[in-house]
Amino acid sequence: MNSTTTLHAGPTPSAPALVLRPWRAEDVAALVEAFHDPALRHWAGAPVRDEADGARWVRAQQQGWEAGNRFGFAVLEVRPEAPHGRLAGNVVLKEVASGRPSAEVGYWTAAHARGRSVAPRALGALTDWAFAAFGAEGLGRLELLHQEDNPASCRVAQKTGYAFDRVLPAAPPAFPLDGHLHIRRAGPREGGS
Repeated sequence: MNSTTTLHAGPTPSAPALVLRPWRAEDVAALVEAFHDPALRHWAGAPVRDEADGARWVRAQQQGWEAGNRFGFAVLEVRPEAPHGRLAGNVVLKEVASGRPSAEVGYWTAAHARGRSVAPRALGALTDWAFAAFGAEGLGRLELLHQEDNPASCRVAQKTGYAFDRVLPAAPPAFPLDGHLHIRRAGPREGGS
C-alpha cells in the first residue's frame, strides 16, 4: 500500500473539509499538543507526553504502513487560512492481512475539534477506502471496539453504519470495563444508505 495515500471528507455547514494522510515527522508537535487533553490521554492506549514519545508514536505509524498491516492517518481540518490543515484527530485501520476477512478500526479526536463530526466523517472515509483497497484481498468486515463507558463512540459507530454486535467482557488491565463491538460489513450501509 502506498504511504502517500490521501483521503478526503467534505465540509459540513458548520465544519471545514478534512484531509486524511499518513503521519509525518512534522506532525509530532501537534500530536504532543493534542495529548495535553486529559480525555484523550484517558482513552488512548499509548501515552504521548513529549516530543520523544511523539516521534516514537509517529514512527510506529510509519512502520505500520511499511509492514502493510496498520494504516494510520492524521486527520487535518483544512481551511482557506490553513491550507495545510490543523491536526484534528487520527483514524487507523489495523490488523490487516491478505485473505483475512476482518480488520479493526480506531480513532481519536483532538479536543479543539470535538463536536464537528470529525470522527464520523474521518471514519467514513477510512471505511470506504479500506473496503475499496482490501476488499479484493478478502476484507469484508470491519470492527470498532470501545469501552461501554464511552457513549460518544457508540454515536460515531451508529453515524458511520457500524452496527452494535455484542458486549465484550472486561479484560483488565488494558480494558478494565466491559466493551462494545460494532461491525460494518462491505456493501451498502445498514439502514439503507
